Amino acid sequence: RGCVMTTFKTEQNLVCDAGRKLLERGLVEGTWGNCSLRINERLMAITPSGRPYEEMTADDIVIMDYHSLAVMGKIKPSSEKRLHARIFQTRKEINAVIHTHQPHASTLAAARRELPPILDDQAQILGPSVRCADYALPNTKKIVNTTVRVLKGRCAAFMANHGTVTLGRTLEEAITAALVLEKACRAFIEAEFIGGAKPIHKVEAWMMHKVYLFLYSRKRKNNR
Repeated sequence: RGCVMTTFKTEQNLVCDAGRKLLERGLVEGTWGNCSLRINERLMAITPSGRPYEEMTADDIVIMDYHSLAVMGKIKPSSEKRLHARIFQTRKEINAVIHTHQPHASTLAAARRELPPILDDQAQILGPSVRCADYALPNTKKIVNTTVRVLKGRCAAFMANHGTVTLGRTLEEAITAALVLEKACRAFIEAEFIGGAKPIHKVEAWMMHKVYLFLYSRKRKNNR
């Protein structure tokens, strides 16, 4: 395991730091939730099973093959490893996955509601809507299949009666997606009390998402 730690220390530090950021922003509690980072065409770094975020170190981050699910070392990866692995297998443009049980988004997941595009940044970063996957028991093939299905063309999804998943080309982008999702869910719930949120037209929402992916984020990178 010492060799693994040296080779992938940068990626392990990034995932460990991401876990702490999720905790600091109130998106996870205790040992719940998980995050991962694609390393290359075969490997990913993922948070371990059952380790509190405040106690987690970079050495706890598990390196595993997202095709075979073979693990390097003796620490068990997150129980949601199959979901992370399938996303990396099927979404070549995605390099980071975050799964949370964040409060307002979990409310919509419990209600099994789809979140329409009600905020500009939501449409830009997450896509034209946030759909809810059918209920399935945790850590099953069904929950992987249903979640990947509703993520098509989007960077966020609800998992019925369970939580959420957000995607990004970087861990920073995936965390931003989780924060924007939480803000949009809160706005949607609160708007219900004053007549309901009025959605952006789905074509305009789709266009904003494409502009963000292929134009805005590229300009932002070049402007640093």
